Amino acid sequence: MRLFKTRTIAAEACKKGRVMMSHVNVKPSRNIKVGDVIQIKRAPILYSFKVLALTENRLGAKLVPNYMENVTTADQLTLLEMANVSGFVDRDRGTGRPTKKDRRTLDTFMVEEAPFFSDDDWGEEE
Repeated sequence: MRLFKTRTIAAEACKKGRVMMSHVNVKPSRNIKVGDVIQIKRAPILYSFKVLALTENRLGAKLVPNYMENVTTADQLTLLEMANVSGFVDRDRGTGRPTKKDRRTLDTFMVEEAPFFSDDDWGEEE
């Protein structure tokens, strides 16, 4: 219910153990009922959502509060605020480092084809 962008991403999250009910990992095919609390691990916090009603179809974003309530604990929300303030984000492996293409681009940029200053600029004045 709009917790993930697509069903495929939601299924992958279930398989990787990021979706839980009562602190137990669930499979993508798990049926839910009214009153269940679904927990989703998204670094650095654990979100919790309570099911208020069920629907057969995908909903518009404006209708989601009629079917689901965010019951994430206050300590988790303060943890999220602290993470945003500190700037630390749990990055995927490899992000933040230059790729091979980036490195080649940097290398070609750093090659001195035409220096800004000639040797005469640092020498004696005439």
